[in-house]
Amino acid sequence: MPERRTVALVTLGCARNEVDSEELAGRLAADGWELVEEAADADVAVVNTCGFVEAAKKDSVDALLEANDLKDHGRTQAVVAVGCMAERYGKELAEALPEADGVLGFDDYADISSRLRTILSGGSVEAHTPRDRRKLLPLSPVQRQEAVAGVALPGHAQEPAPAPADLPEGVAPASGPRAPLRRRLDTSPVASVKLASGCDRRCSFCAIPSFRGSFVSRRPSDVLGETRWLAEQGVKEVMLVSENNTSYGKDLGDIRLLETLLPELAAVDGIERVRVSYLQPAEMRPGLIDVLTSTEKVAPYFDLSFQHSAPDVLRAMRRFGDTDRFLELLETIRGKAPQAGVRSNFIVGFPGEREEDFAELERFITHARLDAIGVFGYSDEDGTEAAGYADKLGQEVVDERLAHLSRLAEELTAQRAEERLGETLEVLVESVDASPGGDGAVGRAAHQAPETDGQVVFTAPGGLVPGRMVTAKVVGTEGVDLVAECLEEAGR
Repeated sequence: MPERRTVALVTLGCARNEVDSEELAGRLAADGWELVEEAADADVAVVNTCGFVEAAKKDSVDALLEANDLKDHGRTQAVVAVGCMAERYGKELAEALPEADGVLGFDDYADISSRLRTILSGGSVEAHTPRDRRKLLPLSPVQRQEAVAGVALPGHAQEPAPAPADLPEGVAPASGPRAPLRRRLDTSPVASVKLASGCDRRCSFCAIPSFRGSFVSRRPSDVLGETRWLAEQGVKEVMLVSENNTSYGKDLGDIRLLETLLPELAAVDGIERVRVSYLQPAEMRPGLIDVLTSTEKVAPYFDLSFQHSAPDVLRAMRRFGDTDRFLELLETIRGKAPQAGVRSNFIVGFPGEREEDFAELERFITHARLDAIGVFGYSDEDGTEAAGYADKLGQEVVDERLAHLSRLAEELTAQRAEERLGETLEVLVESVDASPGGDGAVGRAAHQAPETDGQVVFTAPGGLVPGRMVTAKVVGTEGVDLVAECLEEAGR
């Protein structure tokens, strides 16, 4: 019997990448690979890279180099790059980083096992050749569902899945007979579910559509099936992810499909909370706000991609809105759900951003009462419209504005946390460490998404276990984090 090969998946970037890694894990486990947590314990380390912004790309390169170092003094024999950076740069990345034994794109995912076996046996796999993935599907959204069969879309049902009886324990088709395999890589009570792939927006600063492709929704039955499977694995909260969740259903003939799907997901046995991420302010509609603020088990959580609030900057970004319209949207949301959580990201130092534009952005975040704020300094991204803009700001100006707004954001989000003193929240317990010097019990309320937002720290861990939903009262704050005392198990 041949030696069982081991593989470790190192995941960088967003929750969408985490879902892709679990699909790769499912495919590899189904083909006999043993999955291990640490790259040092693996024959091959697969690094799922991020290619979004310069800092993320640097992190991806550092992770590849770190994994490569293991080849000199450990079990690791090969390091392979997959994910967005590999898809975006392909052969260019392979030439610039010869330490990577393979650079594989999305088209390689279906045959990931054979690709890795070839590399481990000393063979070579041709590095991925990048292409504009927006051109792979019809321009009209309603024509895409019939055309996706020949286009690789990680996380979508595109090929017949093996029968469950033929799969190892912990691996299953995540939705139906034509579904991506998936295997969980941790035991967290929270998991992401991919709602769609790609994006049709043409923001002048963003390269994502070029390497993730045009917007394609997953069918509701696939999303429901995957959620049911995750619930069977012990998941209590699912977070719906895509490049733009507010567009869900437009290629299925119903732009309001998300409003119908959310109550169905919330009704899945075992699921305690459904969270929606990645919402576009310009696409928010009254019916969606109503469902997000009034449906039991659906978190009144709004991850709104504002990016800026000065009209001239937004137009240069190929986006819409202004400070007053954004504040009106927030007022509408909080009028329906006063405890609703809102987070957003902003770009400062965008080409042509004047001092008065920056002041307008300050005015917005000062009045918006956001729970979490991410601030990024503008940098040119290959292949984007903004990279060709002439009126670039000096790096010193960008850095100064970034530092200033980051300090303001830290102060404002801490103030917003203090506004929640005395509130009663439903908190999902995520980890418990009752050892001396441990973190105690930690969880998240409805207004706190995994990784990106704050958390709830309990005053006493006694009786709490991961995956339990409890009612808690906020008694203190630590920056954006809340300190709370457990009142009782949340009743349904």
